[in-house]
Amino acid sequence: MRVLGVDPGLTRCGIGVVDGVAGRPLRMLGVGVIRTPADAGIGDRLVLVERGIEEWLDTHRPERVAVERVFSQHNVRTVMGTAQASAVAMLCAARRGLPVALHTPSEVKAAVTGSGRAEKAQVGAMVTRLLRLDAPPKPADAADALALAICHIWRAPAANRLQQAVAAHRTPRSPRSTEGRIT
Repeated sequence: MRVLGVDPGLTRCGIGVVDGVAGRPLRMLGVGVIRTPADAGIGDRLVLVERGIEEWLDTHRPERVAVERVFSQHNVRTVMGTAQASAVAMLCAARRGLPVALHTPSEVKAAVTGSGRAEKAQVGAMVTRLLRLDAPPKPADAADALALAICHIWRAPAANRLQQAVAAHRTPRSPRSTEGRIT
């Protein structure tokens, strides 16, 4: 499975592609950051994020996209920019018919380090180890994007089984036929 991980942000949008399956060694195909100038208008910045994501989608042809779920912080302005960049990533994936999964920061940290409260340095160190890299990707947004992709690869099989079980449980059963019965 090839997954594009997106750590959304307006100033720095981390992006990384990981290929592999759960239980086997993973391989990094690319990592980087889409940057936008802080003095540009919001519309222009979102266009730059979109162009960057589209370029990564064209280059790496992922099968799925994993995006960090935006959570409320104290700085509403930061949250809004992050949410807008997140929406751009989901839109780019949806245009191509790619499934999108949202993962919380603590879910990603727990998947990669074993602790949902891990520090950024721990996440970077584990990403480096898991992908057999020479050094942690810089900046932290790039390492976070790879961590998102790794988390999704590892959690997707269980999530798929859960979705199938829920779907099977919700499938309406046909009513028993009363034909030929005397009531």
